[in-house]
Amino acid sequence: MTNRPKFLRILSVALVAALAWSCSSGPKPSQTPAKPKTEPLAGGQVPPPVPPPADKTIIPPEEKKTVDQAGANKALVDKDDASGSLENALNLYQEAKLARESGNLVPALQMLDEAYGLILRVKIPPDSALLQDKDNLRVLIAQRILEINAVRRNPVNGNGKAIPMAANQWVDNEVKLFTGVERKAFEEAYRRSGLYGDWIREQLRKAGMPEELCWLPVIESWFQPRALSRARALGIWQFIASTGFRYGLSLDRFVDERMDPYKATRAALKYLDELHSFFGDWTSALAAYNCGEGAVQRVIASQNINYLDNFWDLFQRLPYETARFVPRFIATVSIIRDPAKYGMTLPEPYAPLKFDVAKVNKPTKLSVLAKTMGLEASELTNLNPELRQDSTPDREYDLRVPVGLEEKTLQAIAAIPKYVPPEYQTYIVRSGDTLAAIARKFGTSVQTLIQTNGLRSSYLIYPGQTLKIPGRG
Repeated sequence: MTNRPKFLRILSVALVAALAWSCSSGPKPSQTPAKPKTEPLAGGQVPPPVPPPADKTIIPPEEKKTVDQAGANKALVDKDDASGSLENALNLYQEAKLARESGNLVPALQMLDEAYGLILRVKIPPDSALLQDKDNLRVLIAQRILEINAVRRNPVNGNGKAIPMAANQWVDNEVKLFTGVERKAFEEAYRRSGLYGDWIREQLRKAGMPEELCWLPVIESWFQPRALSRARALGIWQFIASTGFRYGLSLDRFVDERMDPYKATRAALKYLDELHSFFGDWTSALAAYNCGEGAVQRVIASQNINYLDNFWDLFQRLPYETARFVPRFIATVSIIRDPAKYGMTLPEPYAPLKFDVAKVNKPTKLSVLAKTMGLEASELTNLNPELRQDSTPDREYDLRVPVGLEEKTLQAIAAIPKYVPPEYQTYIVRSGDTLAAIARKFGTSVQTLIQTNGLRSSYLIYPGQTLKIPGRG
């Protein structure tokens, strides 16, 4: 060791000394620490014994039940605390929404931040029913924060609650179409609006939204419940499948709720209300309803100025169909408000639909049911346009029937054999295909393919199109 550097020898000695000190200090793990001496107190009294450490306390069996009950009570207290915190967060959210509607954006954001902080501090077990409430509230708060930030980036002149009926060359162009080549379609759409118009206006009043929005289905679908666009949008409000799902419209083998005017109206009003909250004015909201909020936001962001000053300054930069959408809507409302001004006499609207509901629980073809009840098949299909196969589904379903025929419907269904819908396979059209060739290949007819796929002609197929091919049965 004599050749080792001096600082290494000093370090070795220090380590040995430290190890020896730690080994000699205190009891060894296997030894029991010595009991402290009990010194007599004045007067010869002996002090009470020192209690054992808390972690060594042994709970007697007869007391364990009491302790377990106390733990359960504590869990209940924690659950109540979580529920109370979520309720407080919801109250803050509601207050923030009112502040947002009054134009007080900064206080609204502060309340939303506080509400978000509350739910972040809530600790909920993964198996608790409150967990879903927490997630729902988190999404709601996040949506409102995004909306307020969008409005702050894109402030709008005016209060944004009324739909401005602008008069310009683009509106005039649409008026000329409605009073000219599209006159018959416009008049028929106005006539069909009577079936649902009163109910739609009632929903708009309840939601505090402009009643003029009830005429939006005129330009969307001519008020046809089964209208289908080239973009696969469906129903009087023209929802695509993903947006319909986003607002609660279900789609399965039997039912497509986008074609139900009542259910689709509720979804459309939710969507429009959110768009109005997001953009702050109805012209931008209507444009976004047609092409999506993302497309409108990108156009706004691409301006030389960083806010939305006037919708008409940017609308021509939107997609062609969207650029026409707002002036087309304004033209519709203008004509309906004063048809004589535009040389039109609008027809008498159809009477509002009236119906009862029968709860059915087996697949039944509407045409067979109508024949059994002595009705026209159209009476049932017009009341239930969401039924994709004109058949009730294989589960409990609220079937709309003419007033007073609920009991008769249930009796008729009980006597009708269960409907078994045909099975389908899909075929993707290739270049050079014709409907006749496809029909021969799968042992069916051209007319069956046209009806099954809702085609307008035997020539309207194209490469890449997906066709439904019914089974041979």
